[in-house]
Amino acid sequence: MAAIELNKVMKAYGGVQTVHGIDLSIKDHEFVVLVGPSGCGKSTTLRMIAGLETITDGEIKIGERRVNDLLPGERDIAMVFQNYALYPHLSVEDNITFGLRLKKTPRGEIQTRLAETARILDIERLLKRKPRQLSGGQRQRVAMGRAMIRNPAVFLFDEPLSNLDAKLRVQMRAEIKQIHEAVPTTTVYVTHDQIEAMTLADRVVVMNAGKIEQIAPPQELYLKPATKFVAGFIGSPGMNFISAELERNGDRFSGILPDGTRLELPTDSSRFASVGRQGVDLGIRPEHFSLDSKGDHRGAKIKATAELVEPLGMDTLVHFTLADTKAVARVPPDLSLRRRAELALFVDPQNIYVFDRQSGNALYGE
Repeated sequence: MAAIELNKVMKAYGGVQTVHGIDLSIKDHEFVVLVGPSGCGKSTTLRMIAGLETITDGEIKIGERRVNDLLPGERDIAMVFQNYALYPHLSVEDNITFGLRLKKTPRGEIQTRLAETARILDIERLLKRKPRQLSGGQRQRVAMGRAMIRNPAVFLFDEPLSNLDAKLRVQMRAEIKQIHEAVPTTTVYVTHDQIEAMTLADRVVVMNAGKIEQIAPPQELYLKPATKFVAGFIGSPGMNFISAELERNGDRFSGILPDGTRLELPTDSSRFASVGRQGVDLGIRPEHFSLDSKGDHRGAKIKATAELVEPLGMDTLVHFTLADTKAVARVPPDLSLRRRAELALFVDPQNIYVFDRQSGNALYGE
């Protein structure tokens, strides 16, 4: 087991810089997920930790060792890839134990480790099968078993569930989390799926354009995103953003939308203390809109017309236009909602986020 330290780590291909001097500390036993859109540098960062990519500048430490110049096999890491990379002619047992046999580990120790690994992964009955006789989820378990049996200091996962169907992804997410709780090895996991990141991680690292936007536990990312990018990336559907002008009235602030709609903003005026009237972006999560059904909602009424209605069973997504901006609301299931229906929506001022239009940074009180 080992902590991981990245200090000013940079990666460039020729004159193109893809990772911009990132700093990241991962604690021993911690499960950290790197998440972000395609091309943000998350897989490159993982591969630099693994030693599959050389770093252009900076330092990487695993435990107490500086590993910049160590080969992958010298770093005491195990990696699970997007494709399972199993030997098709070998049995499950031989695939899992291949690395130990290559190191000439005593047979008794191999069998002991195999039995424990197979038990944790619930694949005892599959040990004599070949990869072609396995389902996608079973093959992924075998790939994980091949990594686990080595008892590495660090596990690295590179989008391991992206080849699975939706139902199996949900199942495997739960199993990976249970396995980490049973065998709490330091883990770095890369995905573009923010749901995977939120459900698996102790902490999530949100990356964008080769830089780290925010590092925080999942719930903190959702409740207190540091930037507009994080706010839009975390959550499904993503946060709605509407341009507005700040207007101050005593110690209260409102956001004036381009169509004249006035939205009362959070009562914590300290976040706007030095701001008079200026352009900002307001953020509202789809689930923070409420339908005018009980008449006891706080905040201004927003009149809108449903342009698209998506019934999802447990709730319904309603697409509409707010101040010439496309928006979506997540509301309780209502069979009477139809396209072109007139809506009265409310949003609690405390659920409105305010972002600096220039920097994209969230404006929070101290």
